[in-house]
Parts: sequence; structure tokens; C-alpha cells
Amino acid sequence: MALLICVTGRNNDKLIAKLSELLPKQTILQWPVDDASLLAKVEFVLAWNAPEALWSQLPNLKVVHSYGAGIDSIPVQLLPPHVEVARIVDPNLADDMAEYVLGHILSHKLGINMYLKQQAQQAWKPRRAKSGRTVGIMGMGQLGLAVADKLNANRFTVKGWSNSVKSLEGIIHFCGDAELGAFLQDLDYLVCLLPLTEQTKGILNAKVFAASPAHCVLINVARGLHLNEADLLTAITQETFGGAVLDVFETEPLPTGHAFWSHPNITVTPHVAALTSLSTAALQIANNYLAMTEGRELMHIVQKKKGY
Repeated sequence: MALLICVTGRNNDKLIAKLSELLPKQTILQWPVDDASLLAKVEFVLAWNAPEALWSQLPNLKVVHSYGAGIDSIPVQLLPPHVEVARIVDPNLADDMAEYVLGHILSHKLGINMYLKQQAQQAWKPRRAKSGRTVGIMGMGQLGLAVADKLNANRFTVKGWSNSVKSLEGIIHFCGDAELGAFLQDLDYLVCLLPLTEQTKGILNAKVFAASPAHCVLINVARGLHLNEADLLTAITQETFGGAVLDVFETEPLPTGHAFWSHPNITVTPHVAALTSLSTAALQIANNYLAMTEGRELMHIVQKKKGY
């Protein structure tokens, strides 16, 4: 029996050290393994952007654990039906996300970026703060609700949109494609916190930008693949959409020379809206690994067909 770490594109030394501390009697492997025969012992994989070739080499796989809050990096269609998929749930992520969204909304309302540019030019041009206070949140899961609570506490009007009907205190809720247009009306800010599924890929597109007010600003803190980048640039250039704060991108790091870097109406941050604590993540992973070995129910299991 073994736990395999296949988290690509980063140094995993601290993660391995923490898991080894929490699971001192367990075999922990890291991909790629020197001896392919060891893969037959793997029952639990911690994964993020694992190569597709990996999954067919694991005959005894029981659990795949995402090293993140989402599972969009895990090709669930390649997993046998009996394999369970779990994710990280960090309670601090919700607070961090809510503060990020509120902070950027307030920064835009107050014109902070404009004044920073004026400071560099030694220009003195005071302006009244923007009046808009209506925020639409796409995705009313744990993070979406935390953002809504923070905005409500700061006297914003909050509209929510999701796939299923919900009754949420303090939120004007809309559901499904039929109500998307009504949801987008009158928004000053549009926040994307949707899970990434086949249905939500590219959902931030020309249709959505056209249905939103021309001054509306997008804040995408979900996944880069939610956004049609070309459609956003076109809408902003044609002044049919106001601008964007982007923390996630189709390609990360954002490539040198990408139009987003220098666009005056787009703010770029390097995927920092909500960073998972290593200690919190490692503890949840270790607890789920032990639950698997002892036949207990795992925490934070996702529905593979839904993707969340």
C-alpha cells in the first residue's frame, strides 16, 4: 500500500516532509517513480495536473485527492467507477477570497489605480468615488457564500447565480441559463466563483459581456478556462464592457507579452486570491489516507459527474 504524490510544476519537498511526519509508517512515493513496479502498490494519489498516462498504470487505485479546492485538473473520465475523488477544504480560503474580492471592488470604486498613475505623473486630479454597489456572484458554493456575506456586511447589493434553485438570505438568487440575462442586468461588478466543468468552460464570453452593463467590471477568481480571453479584450476595446481583475488564467504563469499585462483596464494578480495552507492541506490528505486504509468514510468527497 502506498501514497503517490503527483503534483507537477512545483517543488514538493515541504509537502512530502509534512506528509511523512503525519504518516510515518506509510510508503510515500513521488512521480515519476524510479521503479514502475511500485505503482502496483499505489491506492491513493495526491494529484494536480498529473499526466494522463499515469492513470492506466495504477491497477489498485482507490482514491484520488486533489491538491486544491477544485478537481478540474483530474480527468475523472479516466478513473474507474469505484475510485473516489476528494478535494481540499481550507476554512481560511473563504475569508481570503472574500477579502480579495472586496478589496478589489473598493479599489476600483475609489480609483486607487488611477491615483497611483497620477502620483507617478505628479498630477492632482481628485474625483468622486464610483457609486455602483451591485455585485453579481456566479457560483454559490462555500467561497461564493463567503464573498456574499462579506459584501452584505459592507452594504453592497448581492445577486447570485448558480445551476440549482436556492433560497439564500441577503442574496437575490437566479438559476440556470434562462435567468442568466436577468442576473447580469444592473451589475456593477461580476464575480466568477464557478466550479470548472464542461458546462462552465468559456462561460465568461461575448454573450455575457454584451448582456452586462457597459461599465461592469469582471473579477475572475475561479479558473482561467472560464474566460474567453479574446471576447473580453474585444468587449473592453469596444467599450461595451468596463474592465477586469484577473487572478487566474488559461496559461499560468501568464506568458510574457500577453495583452493582459499592459491593458489599462485590466488588473493582473498571480493566482493569489486564496492560497491553501500547507499544514491544513497535509492534515486533510493524511486523514483521508488513513480513513481509506481503515475503511472509514472520507471527508470532502466530490460528485465526479458534477465536478464538485
